[in-house]
Amino acid sequence: MTSPTTTSGVHFRSHTLPNGLTIIGEIVPDAHSASAGFFVKTGARDERPVEMGVSHYLEHMMFKGTERRSADDVNREFDEMGAEYNAFTSSEMTAFFATTLPEMTERSVDLLADILRPSLRQADFDMEKGVILEEIAMYKDVPFWVLYERAMEEYYGDHTLSFRVLGTNDTITNLERDTMQRYFDARYSADNTALCLAGAIDFDKVCAQAEKVCGHWQRTGASRDNATPTVNPKEFEIRDPNVNRAYLLMLSPGPSVQDEDKYAAAMLAQVLGAPGNSRLHWALVENGLAEEAQAAYDPRDGCGDFFVYGSCDPDKVDAVWKAMNSEIESLVGSLTEDDLEKLRNKAMTSATLAGERPSGRMQRLGRVWTYLGEYVSLEDELAKMNAVTLDDMRRVFDRFPFEPRTVGRMLPA
Repeated sequence: MTSPTTTSGVHFRSHTLPNGLTIIGEIVPDAHSASAGFFVKTGARDERPVEMGVSHYLEHMMFKGTERRSADDVNREFDEMGAEYNAFTSSEMTAFFATTLPEMTERSVDLLADILRPSLRQADFDMEKGVILEEIAMYKDVPFWVLYERAMEEYYGDHTLSFRVLGTNDTITNLERDTMQRYFDARYSADNTALCLAGAIDFDKVCAQAEKVCGHWQRTGASRDNATPTVNPKEFEIRDPNVNRAYLLMLSPGPSVQDEDKYAAAMLAQVLGAPGNSRLHWALVENGLAEEAQAAYDPRDGCGDFFVYGSCDPDKVDAVWKAMNSEIESLVGSLTEDDLEKLRNKAMTSATLAGERPSGRMQRLGRVWTYLGEYVSLEDELAKMNAVTLDDMRRVFDRFPFEPRTVGRMLPA
């Protein structure tokens, strides 16, 4: 077990069980709540084609009961604790977490650990399949989501980052319960999972409890190939009789989550396309050319993406695309120290606000550890944001000049 690391009154602790389960925590003695979450390094990119959507499907199944608890028991016990609880699945990780009063931490960890070993009963699997298919159908009514998923498929091609987190109608319909069990046994292992804690936590007590409730979990040596994938620049068009607006989306490479240039990349994307106050907003939305216009940066394991998105009247789609390109081309030359100061203040405010609550600290801690396998304090991260210069942003643009591009349009039929 590590010695405590202290930063601004926050004590970082870590411990690894014999089976490889890592327990990490930011102990905040003055906090009035406690947050706990299990982060598993698995998601859509770790699935096989016939398994597409299984990670998200498993997220649902975790709440359907265990050997010790029924689905009703799970929901009732979270409610009895007064817990704020949830889960999420992405392309690269799955997480299950809860925030409670400090005296409820032991019950919370026990319940979270239990649902991480679900029964996966055939009847529950069959019933939940309909729920997943309904969720897929719901997202088909969201133009941005339809365009984004198609763009990711075109952009990443045969790489598993092209996989849809929810899966498709075909993959979910054809998925079998035993296939899910095999995926679960391989990926949801002790050595591919971290228990992340934040707030008023008795760390040693939680470690002892984790040994009791998680010590029997198996080690599998689960891994991931995070080599930078080859992307496929191209243009495509979707015609949809159910839309009456035009939608544009562009994907291009950016720094990976392991790359220190990710801080400058995030700021570059904010200057270009932050909602409400950015180059794209003033050039397109304020001028009435588009209804939406924004850009963002997504750091991933071994790679990253910039994306630019807009929606407008179909008759204006070419003008909007021309204006977007103009703003991208002039971005570096238009950067000013005033831009940088505003970005620093905004980023630091956002990170600091998240860090004031144990739930925010737990989420950040889990995501960073799952990606990097190391501790980065909030203060260290803020310092790296504050150290970004205009030259850093220019260098990132030189490395990742929003090229090569995959560009998609969704238009009325």
